[in-house]
Amino acid sequence: MGADREGARRPAPARAVAYAACGAVLLAGCASMPDSGDLRGVESTPRQDTQVRVFAMPPPKDAPATEIVQGFLEALTSDDPHYETARKYLTEDAAKSWRPELSTTVLAGGPGALSDHSGSREEASDYAVTLTGTKVATVDARQSYAPAQGEYREPVHLSRDAKTGQWRIDVPPKGVVMGKSDFQRNYMSVNKYYFAADAPDTGDGAGPRTAAVADPVYVRRRVEPVTQAVRSLLNGPTSLLGTGVTSSFPVGTALAKGVTSLTPDEHGKLTVPLNDRAVGVGAKRCDQMAAQLLFTLQSLTAAVEEVRLSSGGDQVCSLSENRADTVAVRGSAERPDYLYFVDDEHRLVRLPSGSEATRPEPVPGALGEGSTELRSVAVSRDEHSAAGVGIDGKSLYVGSLVPGGSLGDPLVVSGGETEEQRLTTPSWDARGDLWIADRDPDDPRLLVLEKGAGEPVEVRVPGLDGSVEAVRVAGDGVRIALIVEKDGKRSLLIGRIERGEKGERPTVVEARSATPELEEVTAMSWAGDSRLVVVGRERGGVQQIGYVQVDGSTPEASVPAALTGVKDIAAAEDDRLPLVAYSEDGIVRLPSGMQWQKVTKGMAPVYPG
Repeated sequence: MGADREGARRPAPARAVAYAACGAVLLAGCASMPDSGDLRGVESTPRQDTQVRVFAMPPPKDAPATEIVQGFLEALTSDDPHYETARKYLTEDAAKSWRPELSTTVLAGGPGALSDHSGSREEASDYAVTLTGTKVATVDARQSYAPAQGEYREPVHLSRDAKTGQWRIDVPPKGVVMGKSDFQRNYMSVNKYYFAADAPDTGDGAGPRTAAVADPVYVRRRVEPVTQAVRSLLNGPTSLLGTGVTSSFPVGTALAKGVTSLTPDEHGKLTVPLNDRAVGVGAKRCDQMAAQLLFTLQSLTAAVEEVRLSSGGDQVCSLSENRADTVAVRGSAERPDYLYFVDDEHRLVRLPSGSEATRPEPVPGALGEGSTELRSVAVSRDEHSAAGVGIDGKSLYVGSLVPGGSLGDPLVVSGGETEEQRLTTPSWDARGDLWIADRDPDDPRLLVLEKGAGEPVEVRVPGLDGSVEAVRVAGDGVRIALIVEKDGKRSLLIGRIERGEKGERPTVVEARSATPELEEVTAMSWAGDSRLVVVGRERGGVQQIGYVQVDGSTPEASVPAALTGVKDIAAAEDDRLPLVAYSEDGIVRLPSGMQWQKVTKGMAPVYPG
């Protein structure tokens, strides 16, 4: 049925039918629900105030079957923590067996409902409808989002209760179903954090700091989101990360029995009581557990500044935000010193990152001298080395960023006939390894060079359907973004890197589309722990710049200002640094809250990575 906003006067039962028919928009006029004919689609209802809680209304007495279906669908979009009101629209047996937490199906609009006229009719004791719509996404039992396409059709059956004569649903839809706007109102994305399974030592002499890897999930926005995020973290990573990460929590760790709500105190401290699986963990491991929790909760709310873990009634450890970076590091270990690009003399040059400077300087070493003309570059995350692809796209060079450094022979040479059939822009990972793709149609390869030197190793990409046109490795070293072209369409795929045992070839697994709505993706860059900035266009549309999550969802972030003719784009993992692009005007940058500004002539801009 309709929904009642917290603090608003509940409408009289006689008006409940009218509220159900218009998607439960209170304080607004709407047409009443028809009591004959096919069911109308339940339209998603944009609500401007996302802080207002919405509660479902129970089924009124003697409501027709059509109204029961409508009320049930509306109840699915409410803030009822356990869907208790939605269950009131079900028969007793169906209410016990229905599992809303197992899946959520997101449709382009609200679900439509078609009566089954070929079968039973409402005048009898049973009634059947089919819910319809166009799928946009699904959220699974681990709260992981995945884009979806195609038609949605789900049967729903109702019967009259033998004792009361009331219509109730005895065959409900699987899980929860709602329109896209209701999903955006009800759910929010949160990054859980785990540790790279084979993280390199990124310490500074005081011990290694593990690479923290973001794992985005969706939680219900106004239903104990902090508690949901903690439970989700303890349940383990989604299939997007799988065996590429580990958790410091002992197997079976959960919230202590009876804990139903977690809330930070007025000083930003959050105590998390755990079951006895956490008893006896060492100090280092407990710090890692606390770091996972702190990173996760800070992606949800800035209110949490310290996490305290307890088990068996005793405090095990605590970790504040100013100490968390000594335990693990997210993305690049340091804020980049410079922005790099290729100038109009085809040299590698740089500008201080975050500054308003417009006069670049050549980098120290051979790549800045201009003896080898470049078309694209990548700079290692420690900014000690750089890789460059020659102007013809044929050869890959690596050199040190120190005065007098030599370049040497190319490490990779492509046999492609044209520049577009040769080497992509390279990319460095957190381990100091260098990645690049050779687009030679006769010998397409994704390659990695350990520490940016030696013999290139071909990376396996099972199931890859198309040619790799661009490569970017995430700061965590676990995920990789690929632009893949097939039949004239360029898609963005996100995969997981599995390195295997020593001597084994690396493999990219679970590669899946992150931009199903875009016909052509022309450029991309990592722009945070789980976010990328993408340049592309929809079918028949114009070029646009936007953000996308690694799971294919659209983050709640402002869309960058429009810019025409973008050929390359660069973003830092530190979101305080501006976006930088190569466009018709050369090198341009976008300071926060401002318009694009021309910097200088040049192309192929990159931050370290």
